[in-house]
Amino acid sequence: MTAESAAAVTVGPVRAALVISLTLVGSFFLLVGTIGLLRFPNVYNRMHATTKATTLGAASIALAGSVYFLPHGDGLMSLVTVAFLFLTAPTGAHMISQAAQRMGVPFVGGVRWPGTQNDVMADGDGETDD
Repeated sequence: MTAESAAAVTVGPVRAALVISLTLVGSFFLLVGTIGLLRFPNVYNRMHATTKATTLGAASIALAGSVYFLPHGDGLMSLVTVAFLFLTAPTGAHMISQAAQRMGVPFVGGVRWPGTQNDVMADGDGETDD
């Protein structure tokens, strides 16, 4: 965006309030995700905190950008960012959890891999019973 087009954006009071609200909500979720990343005990819990909370936070802030610029030009890019986040975050989380499970990272307190009867780590191959 050039300096001339950035100066041409005018924001009314309702749109400004919506942008501020979305930015505050996004900041809150990013803070919650960061606290979860720092405080949770293992990779599975940390991944849960970062993928859920920070995806919502980043999407909310990108949506605020879309509301600010309206859904054309840079606003459209913000909407594409939201779609990209919701497509890639679950896929990345799934791949990270599969890699951690195959590397033998244990679950906390006797939790088992979903859909398994036996302890996956005791089997030694890291494959699930699915």
